[in-house]
Amino acid sequence: MMNRDDLVAACDRLLEPHRFKDYTVNGLQVAGTERVTRVMTGVTACQALLDEAVAWQADLVLVHHGYFWKNEPVTITGIKRRRLATLLAHDINLLAYHLPLDAHPELGNNAELGRRLGFSVTGCADGELGDGLVWLGEPRPGLDAAGLARDVGTCLGRKPLLVQAPGGGEIRHVAWCTGGAQDMIAGAREAGADAFISGEISERTTHLAREMGIHYLAAGHHATERYGVQALGERLAAEFGIEHRFVDIDNPA
Repeated sequence: MMNRDDLVAACDRLLEPHRFKDYTVNGLQVAGTERVTRVMTGVTACQALLDEAVAWQADLVLVHHGYFWKNEPVTITGIKRRRLATLLAHDINLLAYHLPLDAHPELGNNAELGRRLGFSVTGCADGELGDGLVWLGEPRPGLDAAGLARDVGTCLGRKPLLVQAPGGGEIRHVAWCTGGAQDMIAGAREAGADAFISGEISERTTHLAREMGIHYLAAGHHATERYGVQALGERLAAEFGIEHRFVDIDNPA
């Protein structure tokens, strides 16, 4: 058993949310029971995940995508009301970390994705939202864009959308940032990357990639961000002796 406030404080010390200019509130978003024995993790605090938490009798739900995003409606109606009502009725805490969980050097989404893809990390390209959001590294030797796309698809279980830049050839330097980071492609190219991996793609991304001469792989927002929250949940379970369960709510986006 763990005191909720001590658990939140431990996460805040580990992830350092104060270092980021985020679009949402990082940390405890909805307060429930003060005693935590079971933590359920997931990518997004959707109703399906909350229903799983209720069935499992979780005390705390830990996610990458929580609530209270910048510029969203402030009224507690519709979907937002149902989600909050579920948490409050069952005394479940909601703990969420967005950019801090992308960037953490050991447990973050970028760190976990790079490790699973076998990249040799060479550094990070810092941005205005915080440090560690765009990672730089080297893939295994001999990969061209199509080969990198195959590796990504095998790793994530989802075929990425590949925009190939003119010229082709071996990829020696790769950059990546999970989720909706397609607009960081210019910074990746400036940092010397031959290919950039993220989750989503916009109409403009295709033209930018071709004209800048960098391959772009849109590997899925959800698919690229499944691993950081799992690693954090496992760390909490090991350190504090609490139960942890990750639930992957399918999302093709």
